Amino acid sequence: MVHSPPILRQVNMKNSSHRKERRGHARVMMNFPVNVRIDENERAFDGLTIDASESGLLIQTLKDMPVKTRLDIEVLFPRGFELSNFRGAAEIIWKDSCNWEDLEGYQYGLKFIQISNKNYLMLKKLLGDSSFSKEAQLVEGAQHEETLVVKVE
Repeated sequence: MVHSPPILRQVNMKNSSHRKERRGHARVMMNFPVNVRIDENERAFDGLTIDASESGLLIQTLKDMPVKTRLDIEVLFPRGFELSNFRGAAEIIWKDSCNWEDLEGYQYGLKFIQISNKNYLMLKKLLGDSSFSKEAQLVEGAQHEETLVVKVE
């Protein structure tokens, strides 16, 4: 079941400019819905990816969770005229509060702790385009190979 993410606006992070850069992989801006589950018996809740790298994600959600929580994530993105996804397990490395209009929410830095080779390759294809301010889609080409197609405005 696909869940609609909350409408998210400009984020006001506390101390975001003071955070020391320690990333091993470059981050790529992308705004895709994400379904997050803490426990397989728990209902998934919605969020939004802000950026991603080969090693993790930055997400926003209204759910309050502690650092070091293990999450099962599913990132949804357009693929042709359908939605596709990649899945993995991640751990919350850091947490910060942020505001969307009148709602208080949270940003989480996630580190992948488990991702299948198939899902990792899908992530790498999504990261291949450095500008997700454009609309990007994975489509099946003539030789049945997935290709990243970017709509230029």
